[in-house]
Amino acid sequence: MDADVAVIGGGVVGLAVALELSRTRQVAVIERHSALGLETSSHNSGVIHAGIYYPAGSLKHTLCMEGNALLYGWASAHGVRARRTGKLILAVDEGEREALAAVAAQAAANGVPEVRAVRSAGVAALEPEVRCVEALWSGTTGVVDQMALLASFAAAFTANGGWIALRHQVRAIERVPGGFELGVASPDGTDAAVTVETLVNSAGLGAPAIASMLGYPLDGGDGVPVLRQRVNKGRYYDVVAPAKARALRHLLYPVPEHARGGLGVHVTIDVDGGAHLGPDTEWLDDGVALDYRADDARRAEFHAAASRYLPFLDADDIAPGQVGYRPKLQRPGGAIADFLIWRDGGYVHLGGMESPGLTASLAIGRHVARRL
Repeated sequence: MDADVAVIGGGVVGLAVALELSRTRQVAVIERHSALGLETSSHNSGVIHAGIYYPAGSLKHTLCMEGNALLYGWASAHGVRARRTGKLILAVDEGEREALAAVAAQAAANGVPEVRAVRSAGVAALEPEVRCVEALWSGTTGVVDQMALLASFAAAFTANGGWIALRHQVRAIERVPGGFELGVASPDGTDAAVTVETLVNSAGLGAPAIASMLGYPLDGGDGVPVLRQRVNKGRYYDVVAPAKARALRHLLYPVPEHARGGLGVHVTIDVDGGAHLGPDTEWLDDGVALDYRADDARRAEFHAAASRYLPFLDADDIAPGQVGYRPKLQRPGGAIADFLIWRDGGYVHLGGMESPGLTASLAIGRHVARRL
């Protein structure tokens, strides 16, 4: 075998898995793009989540909470910028108190630390420009520099002797005695064969296509879980009025919109102090080409959503930001779907690696290592 393990996908989850496995194995990361983390890992809010929203005992709950502590510790030890900003989840009007109480109950069931109720006067002390009737404070929520985090994972992985092959596209996979043979297109256009004992599919948006190469039915059956994903688009707007961006100090979330596939248009503060709105949610049809270019088509909707709790924000204070895509096992209108970490012999499939995948990444790496 050329390596013990191949990890397909050089995003934050794939790198975290590869890093953990490289402690005891020879691991190769195969990434089709010219740099690491160019899809889901870099097109998100960079939020370090606390583990509030997910069903108790689910992988999203347990790995998010484990990953939260691991990520802050990693960032501190490796010089990666991270800010424990804290977050306010807002009931903007009386009709949202019940939904906020449900969030509080879920946080309590999940054992999330540093969560407490805040009355409107307390919110005003923390965020003078915010309008709401009540809020929840989450003290372990924060933000991280995603690309610096990716770079730190890659550096530690290669220091362990791991290989990273950029601009290599997996074209075919066959089972061979003792493992797998991957047919890989190289940057110069030639084909190469890579043999490994274990294969980890961390291809994110492309995970179902990799599973299809091995003949797995994407809609499940005969012991195979549902592997098919839906793509959900999220757009962002940036707060470009400097004084108003500086006036926002914490992450601000409305009560969640789980059935729509997201948490509502919220405010995040990045590690440089910039303020951002989003993402929104839009379910896409299967096979639609992904376009990362921003447009200004939803300014009115973003302003209306944000001004419910930020009345000082004018439409001209925001400008189009980034665009991202979520790989979802959830179906439109359905309940939150858990992470899928499924093993079939020497094959490990990582499906639905959306939020809180970045937060949980180091914990996911440990979980996969335990499964193997």
